[in-house]
Order: sequence, then structure tokens, then C-alpha cells
Amino acid sequence: MNKALLEYKMKENGKSISDMCGMLEISRSAYYRKCNGKSEFTQSEIQKIVNYLNLDSPMEIFFAH
Repeated sequence: MNKALLEYKMKENGKSISDMCGMLEISRSAYYRKCNGKSEFTQSEIQKIVNYLNLDSPMEIFFAH
């Protein structure tokens, strides 16, 4: 997971962590666990984020080495 790129894309779209949590319907602690690799974003959450941030592809953010 490329947390820095996700944060950049959020900032670019004017979205905050609170906005993301609300859209995903998850708590801030769940969001932080997912961003820090303690758990993973589900496929449906990834799709919601791609749509919400108008991303071309989730590959760079969610499937980074």
C-alpha cells in the first residue's frame, strides 16, 4: 500500500480522512489500520475510493510493492 500516494490524491481532490471514513462507513481507527498495513482494504472499499477520488487505477496505491 502506498499511503503517501493515497494522501496526495486525497489532498488533490480536497478530501480529508474524515471524508474518507464517512464515505467508506468505517471508523478512523479502522482506516488507520488499513493504511498502515495492519488490515487490508476490501475490494469494494478500493472500488469506492477509486470512484470517490476519480482515480484511473488502484494499482499504484493499493498494490504497490
